[in-house]
Amino acid sequence: MAGNEATSTTYPPRWLDADEQRAWRAFVETTRWLFDLLDRELKAAHDLSHDDYALLVGLSEAPDGRLRMSDLADVALESRSRLSHHVGRLEARGLVRRESCEADRRGLFAVLTPEGRALLEAAAPIHVQGVRAHFIDRLDPGQLATLTDAFVTVARHLDEVRAPCRDEAGGGCAGE
Repeated sequence: MAGNEATSTTYPPRWLDADEQRAWRAFVETTRWLFDLLDRELKAAHDLSHDDYALLVGLSEAPDGRLRMSDLADVALESRSRLSHHVGRLEARGLVRRESCEADRRGLFAVLTPEGRALLEAAAPIHVQGVRAHFIDRLDPGQLATLTDAFVTVARHLDEVRAPCRDEAGGGCAGE
């Protein structure tokens, strides 16, 4: 069970050594600081959070700017209940709207409105400028390639760990 060994309850735990602890803390601190800074920049310029931006991007990349709410939750990395509240806030601002799904009366679509698309297009230069200034331009091509490889590896593992949660009928894992 290579995918789940970290979730087993073996004792004693495998404590992090100094290098592992340094890597972990650098990752946690850096991502928190980076997302906080990107949040502040988007908020100041366009009254959008980084999470708002990600949700609008997810919709903009979907056919016809629309996704089932459950699919949007996966794209936005949000729980179904959190997404419902999040879409509600964006809906109140006229940036998205909900539409019923004719094929499945219980299903709902989130749809990017023209106002939402216009705000996304206005915010995109601020966002990409921040990503470039605070992340991409801080790394040389070799560091960027190494980081990409590392996070693709971790993302594949996390996708495998989360797969049973997504497959449970009407359910999800704790925290989703």
